[in-house]
Amino acid sequence: MSPSATPTGSTPETTTPRFGKHLLSLRDLSADTITALLNTADGFLEIGTRTVKKVPALRGKTVVNLFFEPSTRTRTSFELAAKRLSADVLNITVAASSVVKGETLTDTARTIEAMNTDTVVIRHAAAGAPQLLAETLNSHVINAGDGAHEHPTQGLLDLFTIRRAKGRIEGLNVVIVGDITHSRVARSGLIGLTKLGAHVRLVAPPTMIPSGIEKLSEGPGDVTVGYDLDAALKGADVIMPLRLQLERQGAPLFPGKREYATLYGINRERMAAAAEGAIVMHPGPINRGVEIAHDVADSDQSTILSQVTHGVAVRMAVLYHYSAGQGAAA
Repeated sequence: MSPSATPTGSTPETTTPRFGKHLLSLRDLSADTITALLNTADGFLEIGTRTVKKVPALRGKTVVNLFFEPSTRTRTSFELAAKRLSADVLNITVAASSVVKGETLTDTARTIEAMNTDTVVIRHAAAGAPQLLAETLNSHVINAGDGAHEHPTQGLLDLFTIRRAKGRIEGLNVVIVGDITHSRVARSGLIGLTKLGAHVRLVAPPTMIPSGIEKLSEGPGDVTVGYDLDAALKGADVIMPLRLQLERQGAPLFPGKREYATLYGINRERMAAAAEGAIVMHPGPINRGVEIAHDVADSDQSTILSQVTHGVAVRMAVLYHYSAGQGAAA
């Protein structure tokens, strides 16, 4: 299957997708550009099943993974994605870099770029760090998560997983539950889902929902905000609990994990209220027994491991379009 092939159930493109130079936010992408990325990922997915898991699309290119925060899934999948496209990959461990000696983010990035690198994939605790690099460097910049702002490739892989499981995104009822205030995953997901026509229900304790979050909705989809998980789950097609980001919360935003699990944890009883064939997702890492019960996380309805598999294909698609300049605006 070619990278541009359109799978059954995908939204047909009506305008020419424009990828630009950097991927910083899903707000910068049209619905057609998002769809084009998902279609490309469909073509790359089977490469992971081959005996030789490589294509020469980025031969001669150098991709740098610059991660200022811990990561297993995102950093590893970007590394695998680049290597499967035949790029050279450099992983920068910030704890062992000159950052600990006081070097600034821009000086670190300029030093790396001076080695003739092509693409910088950055994860940083400060919202806006990828934008700063995009304004500073000549290299392509891909946002791998910045503070509580956005995580665009996670948003794309979640869209990809939903489309693979349900055959479409338009018209689906998607419940996102948990620490929405601190979740860059929720923001990117909300933007991408509404651009492609989904109905998004945000559910959390009042202390975990930021005021005005529904204004991020774009396109034909819509967003509702509520605090009653059981009501929101009625007829849900997709359920996405979020990790409790205790490291970002500072003061506790709920009495305790047991209370949170009682009111907002996804379990078998709650799943029964969802639509027939509903799937449950999680961006990981999972706090089992808190955000999601063991038997739900490991059930046939769970797409958690599929999300990990799909993450490599989606990041291959992103690197293909942004690093190789395939379809990028001049």
